[in-house]
Amino acid sequence: MLRSSFSKRHVQTGGFGTAARHRLAGQSRRELSTFPPTPPKLKLRPPRLQRYGRRMAYVTLGLGTVFAADKYFNASSILRNLRTLYTCAAITLDYKMNFTPEKSEQIPELHERVAQRVYDLLTSNGGLYIKIGQAIGANAAVLPKPMQIKFASLFDNAPQVPYSTIRKVFIKELGKPPDGPDGVFEIFEETAVASASIAQVHKAKLWGKDEWVAVKVQKPEVGIQMEWDLGAYRAVMWMFENWAFDLPVYFVVDFVSSHLRQELDFEREAENARKTAGFVENEPRLRGKVHIPTVYPEYTTKKVMTAEWIDGVRLSDRKGIRKLVGEQEPIVDVPMPIAVASASSDEDTTTLAPAPSPFIESRPTTTFNFPDKPLKGGTKSIMQIMVELFSAQMFEWGWVHCDPHPGNIVIRPSPSDPTRPQLVLLDHGLYVHVPKKFEGEWVRLWRGMLSGDFGEVENVTKGWGIGMPDLMASFTLMRPVVLRRNRRVVTTKKGEVKEDKPKRKLTQYETSVLMKERLRGFLKDTDRMPKVLIFLTRNMRMVQGNNQSLGSPVNRIKITGYWASRSQIRNSNLSIAQRLKETWHHIVFRTIMLSLDISFWKTKFVDTWIRRRNFEEELERNMREFAKEGLGIDVGEGVFAG
Repeated sequence: MLRSSFSKRHVQTGGFGTAARHRLAGQSRRELSTFPPTPPKLKLRPPRLQRYGRRMAYVTLGLGTVFAADKYFNASSILRNLRTLYTCAAITLDYKMNFTPEKSEQIPELHERVAQRVYDLLTSNGGLYIKIGQAIGANAAVLPKPMQIKFASLFDNAPQVPYSTIRKVFIKELGKPPDGPDGVFEIFEETAVASASIAQVHKAKLWGKDEWVAVKVQKPEVGIQMEWDLGAYRAVMWMFENWAFDLPVYFVVDFVSSHLRQELDFEREAENARKTAGFVENEPRLRGKVHIPTVYPEYTTKKVMTAEWIDGVRLSDRKGIRKLVGEQEPIVDVPMPIAVASASSDEDTTTLAPAPSPFIESRPTTTFNFPDKPLKGGTKSIMQIMVELFSAQMFEWGWVHCDPHPGNIVIRPSPSDPTRPQLVLLDHGLYVHVPKKFEGEWVRLWRGMLSGDFGEVENVTKGWGIGMPDLMASFTLMRPVVLRRNRRVVTTKKGEVKEDKPKRKLTQYETSVLMKERLRGFLKDTDRMPKVLIFLTRNMRMVQGNNQSLGSPVNRIKITGYWASRSQIRNSNLSIAQRLKETWHHIVFRTIMLSLDISFWKTKFVDTWIRRRNFEEELERNMREFAKEGLGIDVGEGVFAG
């Protein structure tokens, strides 16, 4: 009775809610006695595979969105950095695991893998990575041999971007299209004559004039990628110094980065060209022999530069150069360093463009008509001008062009004397300023190196935080220099002193460790090392390579040494007494240099008629032996050519 009243009361008051009343109405007394009621069945979860598949789809969609945004709005900068970090992590891990005494014989294979990874990274990312690779390659002689080979083949060729992209850049920079009724130029060739990592060059014609110009247009993605790329470069160099190789390499990062940034400013490049042209005009020994293309400031911005078009023969075209001066090819062909020789034929024309890129049509966009008579002076005259030009830059102007590879040098008949050759210097994006204090020390170093004055060389290099003066002299002159023989000796039980010679051949691992120790001994204090040396040595190696490619017609070391010594006589900042002292030093220096002259002509005679090698090739062979004995570095052929 009580249970019935209780149930009835709960039903009437809605104690279980409307749904409960309906359920209770159809249940028996026995069922009602069960409290609480049976809960509803739970909803089943989807299978695990389905859940994971859905999550994977979300992740893929998110990554795809990030990838697309990075590609179209950020020039793939994030992807490039991820590729860089992955490659560097793989290299570091590979060295940590396999650079051990137990795996000594496998170290050459390790170097091969690393060289291929670095090369693939630089060529895949392109853009500023090519410039960074070339900056590193400037000192490739201290790298393992596989890396020397890979860096030597790192040419600055790149696919040209579509004309529609170039047109957008042009309009944004100059406010008008390249051509057309309202265009900047009467004619603007849509196909580039050359394309490199950061820009490409088009040929154009000025309105109302029979005057053609070269228009250099920066590729739009380069500016976006620059800071990302330099940030990755900084991280990689830090990683290699502190984790992978334990070598002082990070100290060059700020200096190299600042100069690479300058290459992206075409207004600065135009100013560099005008400044160099002024130096040439004021130097009687070079006036008329060297030409810097005139820049048109009204058609020049930070991303577009216009300069006069130059018809001539690229120095990389050795056959064309020899034809221009009426010389025969040497019996033994000299390997072409630095850049691939441009196309040439037996016809009376040669292409003006640099070594053709696989991404550009190989048809000549313009031709050069050879003069009826060969130019006077031969290849010797050409190389004399070149070595004097870059010697003047180093020792007198303090203003040095840092990329004198054969593609940036054009030879043509001089407008003032069509019977003589004139050297035209292109691409003025990368220059270094030589401080006055360093310039004086640089002169002292050269004098000491060439006269064998160990004390002078040691004093200069010690002030720069550099150990091993012999090695510094050798890599500056690109020839072996032993200023003072320091033989390692041991004392026997009888008190006899004998030379300490290695008892056995070193393993690959021991050789690599020895090389690292000696390089650390060479770079003792990187804070004091003049960073300008990085680009000066690069410049000299390229000049050497140019001389070597033409059969070494001039004594490069002697010419450079004379300019170094003579520069202080003309230094207006010195007192009369100091200039008289410098004059005496120069006279003594010239006397000492007679021995170098004798050595040059002796080597030239023997090599021409007996060994059939030229002077620079002999120096390079000696340098390879010196590097192997002095540093334990196995240097490949042509690496000292720049």
